[in-house]
Amino acid sequence: MSGTERVKVTIRCNMCGEKFVLRGRRDKGRIDTGFKQCICNNDRDFDIENHDL
Repeated sequence: MSGTERVKVTIRCNMCGEKFVLRGRRDKGRIDTGFKQCICNNDRDFDIENHDL
């Protein structure tokens, strides 16, 4: 493996309550899922949990 690992990420919007379950990659301590903002246009206030796959 090239130093990256797959993770499952649960993102919950604290403004509207919408929940997103995404797969991403952890590389050098950062997790990238490509998630930018919620459907309510919130781009800052989230609860984020990650789980190894």
